[in-house]
Amino acid sequence: MLLFYLLPISLATWFLGLIGGLAIAVLSVVTTMVSDVVAGIPVMGFWNGGMGLALYAVFAFVLSNLRTLLRELDQRVRERTAALQHEVAERERLDKEIAEVARRERLRLGQDLHDSLCQHLTGTALTAQVLREKLARRSAPEVVEAEKVVRYIEQGIDLTRNLARGFFSPELEAEGLMVALHGLAEHTAERFQIACVVEGTDGVPVRDSAMATQLYRIAQEAVTNAVRHAAAQRIDIRLSRDDRELTLTIVDDGIGFPHQLPQPEGLGLRLMSHGAALIGANFDVRRNGRIGTIVTCKVSIPERR
Repeated sequence: MLLFYLLPISLATWFLGLIGGLAIAVLSVVTTMVSDVVAGIPVMGFWNGGMGLALYAVFAFVLSNLRTLLRELDQRVRERTAALQHEVAERERLDKEIAEVARRERLRLGQDLHDSLCQHLTGTALTAQVLREKLARRSAPEVVEAEKVVRYIEQGIDLTRNLARGFFSPELEAEGLMVALHGLAEHTAERFQIACVVEGTDGVPVRDSAMATQLYRIAQEAVTNAVRHAAAQRIDIRLSRDDRELTLTIVDDGIGFPHQLPQPEGLGLRLMSHGAALIGANFDVRRNGRIGTIVTCKVSIPERR
Protein backbone atom coordinates (compact mmCIF):
# COMPACT_ATOMS: atom_id res chain seq x y z
CA MET A 1 0.00 0.00 0.00
CA LEU A 2 2.89 2.34 0.72
CA LEU A 3 4.13 1.94 -2.89
CA PHE A 4 0.65 2.81 -4.18
CA TYR A 5 0.95 6.37 -2.84
CA LEU A 6 4.26 7.02 -4.64
CA LEU A 7 2.36 8.05 -7.79
CA PRO A 8 0.31 10.90 -6.23
CA ILE A 9 3.37 11.97 -4.21
CA SER A 10 5.43 12.07 -7.43
CA LEU A 11 2.80 14.11 -9.26
CA ALA A 12 2.37 16.52 -6.35
CA THR A 13 6.15 16.99 -5.99
CA TRP A 14 6.66 17.50 -9.74
CA PHE A 15 3.86 20.00 -10.26
CA LEU A 16 3.48 21.60 -6.79
CA GLY A 17 7.01 21.40 -5.44
CA LEU A 18 8.54 19.86 -2.30
CA ILE A 19 5.93 21.30 0.09
CA GLY A 20 3.10 19.87 -1.99
CA GLY A 21 4.81 16.48 -2.12
CA LEU A 22 5.33 16.41 1.65
CA ALA A 23 1.71 17.36 2.25
CA ILE A 24 0.52 14.49 0.06
CA ALA A 25 2.99 12.18 1.86
CA VAL A 26 1.52 13.07 5.29
CA LEU A 27 -1.99 12.66 3.88
CA SER A 28 -1.01 9.26 2.45
CA VAL A 29 0.28 7.99 5.81
CA VAL A 30 -2.81 9.24 7.63
CA THR A 31 -5.05 7.68 4.97
CA THR A 32 -3.25 4.36 5.33
CA MET A 33 -3.68 4.34 9.13
CA VAL A 34 -7.38 5.30 8.91
CA SER A 35 -8.10 2.70 6.25
CA ASP A 36 -6.45 0.02 8.39
CA VAL A 37 -8.67 0.97 11.34
CA VAL A 38 -11.81 0.91 9.21
CA ALA A 39 -10.89 -2.47 7.71
CA GLY A 40 -10.25 -3.97 11.14
CA ILE A 41 -6.54 -4.43 10.45
CA PRO A 42 -4.28 -3.93 13.44
CA VAL A 43 -3.32 -0.29 13.65
CA MET A 44 0.05 0.52 12.14
CA GLY A 45 2.38 1.65 14.86
CA PHE A 46 3.79 5.12 15.01
CA TRP A 47 7.21 3.70 14.23
CA ASN A 48 6.03 2.15 10.97
CA GLY A 49 4.10 5.30 10.12
CA GLY A 50 7.16 7.43 10.80
CA MET A 51 9.33 5.16 8.63
CA GLY A 52 6.80 5.37 5.79
CA LEU A 53 6.63 9.15 6.11
CA ALA A 54 10.44 9.37 6.12
CA LEU A 55 10.57 7.22 2.97
CA TYR A 56 8.03 9.45 1.30
CA ALA A 57 9.93 12.57 2.38
CA VAL A 58 13.25 11.29 0.99
CA PHE A 59 11.57 10.32 -2.25
CA ALA A 60 9.89 13.73 -2.54
CA PHE A 61 13.17 15.53 -1.73
CA VAL A 62 15.12 13.61 -4.39
CA LEU A 63 12.38 14.13 -6.97
CA SER A 64 12.18 17.84 -6.11
CA ASN A 65 15.93 18.24 -6.59
CA LEU A 66 15.71 16.39 -9.90
CA ARG A 67 12.87 18.69 -10.97
CA THR A 68 14.93 21.75 -10.02
CA LEU A 69 17.97 20.49 -11.92
CA LEU A 70 15.91 19.74 -15.02
CA ARG A 71 14.28 23.18 -14.92
CA GLU A 72 17.67 24.86 -14.50
CA LEU A 73 19.02 22.82 -17.40
CA ASP A 74 16.00 23.71 -19.51
CA GLN A 75 16.42 27.38 -18.64
CA ARG A 76 20.10 27.29 -19.59
CA VAL A 77 19.28 25.59 -22.87
CA ARG A 78 16.67 28.26 -23.61
CA GLU A 79 19.11 31.04 -22.74
CA ARG A 80 21.85 29.52 -24.89
CA THR A 81 19.37 28.99 -27.73
CA ALA A 82 18.18 32.59 -27.48
CA ALA A 83 21.79 33.82 -27.40
CA LEU A 84 22.64 31.67 -30.43
CA GLN A 85 19.59 32.92 -32.33
CA HIS A 86 20.55 36.49 -31.47
CA GLU A 87 24.11 35.86 -32.62
CA VAL A 88 22.91 34.30 -35.88
CA ALA A 89 20.50 37.21 -36.47
CA GLU A 90 23.25 39.70 -35.70
CA ARG A 91 25.61 37.93 -38.08
CA GLU A 92 22.98 37.94 -40.82
CA ARG A 93 22.41 41.65 -40.21
CA LEU A 94 26.14 42.36 -40.39
CA ASP A 95 26.45 40.27 -43.56
CA LYS A 96 23.67 42.28 -45.18
CA GLU A 97 25.25 45.55 -44.07
CA ILE A 98 28.63 44.45 -45.43
CA ALA A 99 26.99 43.43 -48.70
CA GLU A 100 25.22 46.78 -48.91
CA VAL A 101 28.43 48.68 -48.15
CA ALA A 102 30.28 46.62 -50.75
CA ARG A 103 27.52 47.32 -53.29
CA ARG A 104 27.68 51.06 -52.65
CA GLU A 105 31.48 51.02 -52.90
CA ARG A 106 31.30 49.12 -56.21
CA LEU A 107 28.85 51.67 -57.54
CA ARG A 108 31.08 54.52 -56.37
CA LEU A 109 34.18 52.96 -57.90
CA GLY A 110 32.34 52.30 -61.15
CA GLN A 111 31.09 55.87 -61.30
CA ASP A 112 34.54 57.25 -60.44
CA LEU A 113 36.17 55.14 -63.14
CA HIS A 114 33.58 56.16 -65.71
CA ASP A 115 33.20 59.83 -64.79
CA SER A 116 36.79 60.64 -63.82
CA LEU A 117 39.39 58.29 -65.24
CA CYS A 118 37.57 57.57 -68.51
CA GLN A 119 36.98 61.27 -69.12
CA HIS A 120 40.58 62.06 -68.29
CA LEU A 121 41.87 59.36 -70.65
CA THR A 122 39.49 60.55 -73.36
CA GLY A 123 40.87 64.06 -73.07
CA THR A 124 44.40 62.69 -73.15
CA ALA A 125 43.58 60.68 -76.27
CA LEU A 126 42.19 63.77 -78.02
CA THR A 127 45.34 65.70 -77.13
CA ALA A 128 47.49 62.85 -78.44
CA GLN A 129 45.46 62.77 -81.68
CA VAL A 130 46.00 66.50 -82.15
CA LEU A 131 49.71 65.98 -81.59
CA ARG A 132 49.75 63.13 -84.09
CA GLU A 133 48.01 65.28 -86.72
CA LYS A 134 50.51 68.09 -86.20
CA LEU A 135 53.40 65.69 -86.56
CA ALA A 136 51.79 64.19 -89.66
CA ARG A 137 51.48 67.65 -91.29
CA ARG A 138 55.18 68.21 -90.68
CA SER A 139 55.99 64.70 -91.94
CA ALA A 140 57.88 64.14 -88.70
CA PRO A 141 59.28 60.63 -88.11
CA GLU A 142 57.65 60.58 -84.65
CA VAL A 143 54.19 60.09 -86.24
CA VAL A 144 54.40 56.31 -85.81
CA GLU A 145 55.22 56.65 -82.12
CA ALA A 146 52.40 59.16 -81.69
CA GLU A 147 49.96 56.70 -83.27
CA LYS A 148 51.12 54.03 -80.80
CA VAL A 149 50.50 56.44 -77.93
CA VAL A 150 46.96 57.15 -79.19
CA ARG A 151 46.26 53.44 -79.60
CA TYR A 152 47.55 52.62 -76.12
CA ILE A 153 45.43 55.37 -74.59
CA GLU A 154 42.33 54.11 -76.43
CA GLN A 155 43.04 50.61 -75.15
CA GLY A 156 43.32 52.07 -71.65
CA ILE A 157 39.90 53.71 -72.13
CA ASP A 158 38.38 50.37 -73.15
CA LEU A 159 39.95 48.61 -70.16
CA THR A 160 38.70 51.31 -67.79
CA ARG A 161 35.18 51.10 -69.22
CA ASN A 162 35.24 47.32 -68.80
CA LEU A 163 36.30 47.71 -65.20
CA ALA A 164 33.58 50.28 -64.60
CA ARG A 165 31.02 47.98 -66.20
CA GLY A 166 32.05 45.21 -63.81
CA PHE A 167 31.64 47.48 -60.79
CA PHE A 168 28.45 49.21 -61.87
CA SER A 169 25.42 47.51 -63.39
CA PRO A 170 22.52 49.98 -63.50
CA GLU A 171 20.20 47.50 -65.25
CA LEU A 172 19.74 45.57 -62.00
CA GLU A 173 17.94 48.50 -60.42
CA ALA A 174 15.13 48.23 -63.00
CA GLU A 175 14.22 44.52 -62.77
CA GLY A 176 16.71 43.84 -65.53
CA LEU A 177 18.72 40.79 -64.45
CA MET A 178 18.31 39.21 -67.88
CA VAL A 179 19.51 42.41 -69.51
CA ALA A 180 22.57 42.45 -67.27
CA LEU A 181 23.29 38.78 -68.01
CA HIS A 182 23.06 39.44 -71.75
CA GLY A 183 25.47 42.32 -71.30
CA LEU A 184 27.85 40.08 -69.33
CA ALA A 185 27.73 37.44 -72.07
CA GLU A 186 28.33 39.96 -74.85
CA HIS A 187 31.19 41.61 -72.98
CA THR A 188 32.82 38.24 -72.22
CA ALA A 189 32.51 37.05 -75.81
CA GLU A 190 33.94 40.29 -77.16
CA ARG A 191 36.79 40.58 -74.68
CA PHE A 192 38.00 36.95 -74.60
CA GLN A 193 36.89 35.84 -78.09
CA ILE A 194 34.88 32.85 -76.87
CA ALA A 195 31.25 31.75 -77.19
CA CYS A 196 29.21 33.04 -74.27
CA VAL A 197 25.42 32.96 -74.58
CA VAL A 198 22.39 33.43 -72.35
CA GLU A 199 19.60 30.85 -72.54
CA GLY A 200 16.09 31.50 -71.30
CA THR A 201 13.26 33.89 -71.89
CA ASP A 202 13.30 37.55 -70.98
CA GLY A 203 10.10 37.07 -68.98
CA VAL A 204 11.90 36.06 -65.78
CA PRO A 205 11.66 39.21 -63.66
CA VAL A 206 13.57 39.53 -60.40
CA ARG A 207 12.08 42.49 -58.58
CA ASP A 208 14.30 42.17 -55.51
CA SER A 209 17.33 44.34 -56.26
CA ALA A 210 19.52 42.63 -53.64
CA MET A 211 18.66 39.19 -55.01
CA ALA A 212 19.26 40.27 -58.59
CA THR A 213 22.60 41.82 -57.66
CA GLN A 214 23.85 38.70 -55.88
CA LEU A 215 22.74 36.44 -58.73
CA TYR A 216 24.53 38.69 -61.20
CA ARG A 217 27.70 38.65 -59.08
CA ILE A 218 27.58 34.86 -58.87
CA ALA A 219 27.20 34.60 -62.65
CA GLN A 220 30.00 37.13 -63.15
CA GLU A 221 32.36 35.24 -60.84
CA ALA A 222 31.50 31.88 -62.42
CA VAL A 223 32.12 33.24 -65.93
CA THR A 224 35.40 34.81 -64.84
CA ASN A 225 36.58 31.54 -63.28
CA ALA A 226 35.61 29.59 -66.41
CA VAL A 227 37.63 31.92 -68.63
CA ARG A 228 40.70 32.42 -66.45
CA HIS A 229 41.07 29.08 -64.69
CA ALA A 230 39.24 26.52 -66.82
CA ALA A 231 40.24 27.78 -70.29
CA ALA A 232 36.63 27.43 -71.42
CA GLN A 233 35.69 28.06 -75.04
CA ARG A 234 31.94 28.07 -74.52
CA ILE A 235 29.90 29.29 -71.57
CA ASP A 236 26.11 28.97 -71.25
CA ILE A 237 24.25 31.16 -68.76
CA ARG A 238 20.73 29.94 -67.97
CA LEU A 239 18.05 31.63 -65.91
CA SER A 240 14.76 29.80 -65.39
CA ARG A 241 11.80 29.90 -63.05
CA ASP A 242 9.73 26.96 -61.83
CA ASP A 243 6.74 27.83 -59.66
CA ARG A 244 8.33 29.92 -56.87
CA GLU A 245 11.94 28.85 -57.42
CA LEU A 246 14.47 30.73 -59.53
CA THR A 247 17.45 28.80 -60.89
CA LEU A 248 20.67 30.30 -62.24
CA THR A 249 22.98 27.85 -64.01
CA ILE A 250 26.39 28.50 -65.59
CA VAL A 251 27.81 25.67 -67.70
CA ASP A 252 31.24 25.70 -69.36
CA ASP A 253 33.35 23.27 -71.40
CA GLY A 254 36.62 23.95 -69.61
CA ILE A 255 39.02 21.58 -67.90
CA GLY A 256 36.42 20.78 -65.26
CA PHE A 257 36.07 21.21 -61.56
CA PRO A 258 38.40 19.04 -59.43
CA HIS A 259 36.79 16.03 -57.76
CA GLN A 260 38.30 17.07 -54.44
CA LEU A 261 38.28 20.74 -53.48
CA PRO A 262 41.57 22.27 -52.35
CA GLN A 263 41.75 23.43 -48.76
CA PRO A 264 41.20 26.22 -48.16
CA GLU A 265 38.77 26.86 -51.00
CA GLY A 266 39.53 29.56 -53.54
CA LEU A 267 38.36 33.12 -52.99
CA GLY A 268 35.98 33.04 -55.96
CA LEU A 269 34.17 29.96 -54.68
CA ARG A 270 33.86 31.45 -51.21
CA LEU A 271 32.49 34.70 -52.65
CA MET A 272 29.83 32.84 -54.64
CA SER A 273 28.85 30.72 -51.62
CA HIS A 274 28.66 33.81 -49.44
CA GLY A 275 26.57 35.69 -51.99
CA ALA A 276 24.16 32.75 -52.24
CA ALA A 277 23.89 32.55 -48.44
CA LEU A 278 22.98 36.24 -48.24
CA ILE A 279 19.82 35.66 -50.28
CA GLY A 280 19.02 32.25 -48.77
CA ALA A 281 19.91 30.34 -51.93
CA ASN A 282 21.22 26.80 -52.39
CA PHE A 283 24.62 26.90 -54.10
CA ASP A 284 26.27 23.96 -55.84
CA VAL A 285 29.31 23.52 -58.08
CA ARG A 286 30.35 20.23 -59.67
CA ARG A 287 31.90 18.66 -62.75
CA ASN A 288 29.88 18.45 -65.94
CA GLY A 289 30.67 14.88 -66.88
CA ARG A 290 34.17 14.47 -68.27
CA ILE A 291 34.76 18.11 -69.06
CA GLY A 292 33.44 21.39 -67.88
CA THR A 293 31.78 22.67 -64.73
CA ILE A 294 28.19 23.34 -63.69
CA VAL A 295 27.48 26.13 -61.20
CA THR A 296 23.93 26.15 -59.88
CA CYS A 297 22.18 28.63 -57.60
CA LYS A 298 18.55 28.04 -56.60
CA VAL A 299 16.57 30.58 -54.60
CA SER A 300 12.93 30.76 -53.53
CA ILE A 301 10.98 33.79 -54.70
CA PRO A 302 8.58 35.25 -52.13
CA GLU A 303 5.04 35.93 -53.21
CA ARG A 304 4.12 39.52 -53.93
CA ARG A 305 1.36 41.04 -51.83
